[in-house]
Amino acid sequence: GSFILLDGETFEVKGNWEKGGKSPALGYDFWYQPRHNVLLSTEWGVPGLLARGFHPGDVEQGHYGRHINVWDWSSRCLLQEIDLGEGSIPLEIRFLHDPNASQGFVGCALSGEIQRFHKTPEGNWAAEKVIEVPSKKVQGWLLPDMPGLITDILISLDDRFLYFSNWIHGDVRQYDISDPKNPRLVGQVFLGGSISKGGAVTVLEDRELRDQPEPCVIQGKKIPGGPQMLQLSLDGRRLYVTTSLFSAWDRQFYPELIREGSVLLQLDVDTDKGGLAVNPKFLVDFGKEPGGPCLAHEMRYPGGDCTSDIWL
Repeated sequence: GSFILLDGETFEVKGNWEKGGKSPALGYDFWYQPRHNVLLSTEWGVPGLLARGFHPGDVEQGHYGRHINVWDWSSRCLLQEIDLGEGSIPLEIRFLHDPNASQGFVGCALSGEIQRFHKTPEGNWAAEKVIEVPSKKVQGWLLPDMPGLITDILISLDDRFLYFSNWIHGDVRQYDISDPKNPRLVGQVFLGGSISKGGAVTVLEDRELRDQPEPCVIQGKKIPGGPQMLQLSLDGRRLYVTTSLFSAWDRQFYPELIREGSVLLQLDVDTDKGGLAVNPKFLVDFGKEPGGPCLAHEMRYPGGDCTSDIWL
């Protein structure tokens, strides 16, 4: 769970960022807010185990993460560990973009929760659940309960909307976070996933949907996998989505990704009232790359974007 520090111009490895003391057992994503002298990091799992695929027993044995780790920005020392619960697996963490903000959100993959973290009046940090994606009772899948598996989240540059992807269920969601303590669902669209009609999975009990969603087909291609990494245009009007998570997990949950490659899709965003719609004219098929099917994952805008821009 430690950090490697690189020279910003030469990319020479300069050593560890932290200055000694206790380090977390696991690491994954991080975000910092210098005006509050803090860096927050999250935890995925033990690399040697998650690299072989997902096994529920590894969660039960404590090999996956459950903490937000709070670091002192200037002294580079670990200050606090916020426990989000067994099996939470907190991945992507995002502060609000306002550099004075002392709050943000983290997506917990397995528990299906979005936790709001915030600075308390006493000066420490705390977290509370503000969104929950309930698991579905299913037949014909790995387990009888299917989690959404929240794999990516991002916040629009104006701090008005929160977006996240449920890689297993197959939907991307948009929430109005004008009141960060009470997010409001304003947009949702299904892009593949494991519960589409006509697939191997039958949903027996669903607290959210009346019917299983239709398969997502764009330009005659049935979309393989489920929505995974997200990137939002700077004006907030175009949300881009890829469908590959990690090759070992792709092979386990969506073997068609290995055969066909992943895709890049575009969602049109209503930035007034909220709402998401698939753009039928946009499809980048990485199965047609010259080197064979590719598994496209992360996306970045040249010069900065919604998941890398931090203002001082």
